[in-house]
Amino acid sequence: MTVAFETLEYDIGGVKTVVKAIGKGKPVLFLHGASTLEGFDFAEGLADRFRVLAASHPGWGYSGDAPHIVGMSDMVLHYLNLLDALDLDEKPHLMGFSMGGWMASELAAVGRERFDKVVLVAPAGLNDPAHPATNLGAVAPQDLPGYLAHDVSVALRYFPDGTDAAFAEGFGADRAREGETLGRLLAPFGMGHPNLRRFLARITNPALVVWGTEDKLLPASQAPLWIEALPDAQLLLVEDAGHFVMQEKPETLAKIGDFLVG
Repeated sequence: MTVAFETLEYDIGGVKTVVKAIGKGKPVLFLHGASTLEGFDFAEGLADRFRVLAASHPGWGYSGDAPHIVGMSDMVLHYLNLLDALDLDEKPHLMGFSMGGWMASELAAVGRERFDKVVLVAPAGLNDPAHPATNLGAVAPQDLPGYLAHDVSVALRYFPDGTDAAFAEGFGADRAREGETLGRLLAPFGMGHPNLRRFLARITNPALVVWGTEDKLLPASQAPLWIEALPDAQLLLVEDAGHFVMQEKPETLAKIGDFLVG
């Protein structure tokens, strides 16, 4: 069944910025990861209690190209400007997944007064050599789904299966476009910031870190590092789930919702 989103469009610094919205209640601004291949359907699991605002980053997904992006600070500025444009009636929660977790961390650090609670789902960004992330550049394309989900069938539903040439062509074009913007975003320091712990120390908002125990992309052994660095954080480990923890274990969304309303 297709999830029914409302589509909102804004001009943010000359960049068409598209937000997919669903649900009613206190707003949750969601920042996606390094690709939009899995979409935003997970948000249905929060829509009974919250209004989820799932934005496509500049140069990703539904949003327009953004040749000016040269680092994470550009994304932080973009989302501060988007918050101004949204003109919400109440302070939103902030939620980020994977690369979006790193993005949410920097955003919350510089604008903590703009948000209520913060949820980081398998966040990237710390780059601790004792707990290394998988080098995706060394992963063969056909093996990528196995790194995204513990149950590979969950990840495979988002990839071409050879039966739809048009879908496969669009999939390739989308990944190439997003990959080009990603390359510019990661040019300064790679997938993270060497001083991210200093950013995390500023996030005094109540925070929840969510991680699948079988994450092959970003190991769950990183989770305690985030809990240690965040002033007011708790950890939710999800058993038998990989990087796509919200897609593999949809019941996780109810637990995230309980934290947000608690």
